[in-house]
Amino acid sequence: MSSPTVVVVLDGAGMAPGMESGCTHGVAWYVSQLGTRLHTEAARQECPLAECLAVAIESTAALHRDTCAVDDPLSPSATVAIARMRGDLFEWLVLGDCTVLVDSDDVVTSTTDDRLAHVAQQAREALAAAAPGSEAEREAHQALVREERSLRNTPGGYWVAAADPAAATEALTGAESASGVQAAALLSDGAARLVTTFHATDWRGCLDLLAHNGPDNVIRQVREAERSDPDLSQWPRSKQHDDATIAYICP
Repeated sequence: MSSPTVVVVLDGAGMAPGMESGCTHGVAWYVSQLGTRLHTEAARQECPLAECLAVAIESTAALHRDTCAVDDPLSPSATVAIARMRGDLFEWLVLGDCTVLVDSDDVVTSTTDDRLAHVAQQAREALAAAAPGSEAEREAHQALVREERSLRNTPGGYWVAAADPAAATEALTGAESASGVQAAALLSDGAARLVTTFHATDWRGCLDLLAHNGPDNVIRQVREAERSDPDLSQWPRSKQHDDATIAYICP
C-alpha cells in the first residue's frame, strides 16, 4: 500500500497445513487491518516510524481481542517494511525478515532483520531432511512453526508485528538525506530469494533489474527459479514457493 509519501509492505506469517491460528479472521484480515492503520499513522508525518507501528499494532489487536486469542503464539502476525519521505529525510523501518534497499549517492545498502533465521535450527534441519510431500514433512513443518512461534517477540528470539506494540521498539530503522536517494525498494523475504537463496544477482543488480524491468519481472525470475527446483535440493528452503512482494521507489 502506498501514497506519495509512504510505502508499506507486509508479509503475513502463514500456518503449516493442519494448524489453527486461534483467530477467526485469519492472516489476510490481520495484514489488511495492520497495513491500513500503519499507513494512516505514518502519513500523518507526526511520529517516528516505530511509534507509528506500535500504534497500528495496538489498534489492530484491539479490533479482535474480545473474539480471538490474540496473545496466543499461533495468532496472526506479519513482517513489516515501510519507507517514508518526511521533510528532507527518507526514513525506513524493518521488523521481521523483510529487506529494505536504498541507493544513496550511488552506494546500495541492504537492511534485513534476520533474527528468525537463527532460531529453531534443529527443527529447520529436520524439515529440510524430510521427503517433499510426505507425512514426515507435514509433521516437521508443524513442529518448526510451533517452535518458532514459541520464540516470537521474546528476548533471544525474533520480533514481528502481532499483538504486542512493544515489538515495534525492536524494529531496525534508519534515515538518509532525501536528496541523495536515487532509488529504494522494499521486499518480502520471498521476493528477496532472488539474491539471498538463488544467488542470481546481488542487491545492486536487484535494484538495476527493478529500474529497467520492474517488480513483476523480478518476481517472475523468482518463480522460475522456484519451479526449476521442485524438490528443494539445489536451493534448500522450507517450501517451494513463498509469497513475494516488492515496492520499488524512485523519490
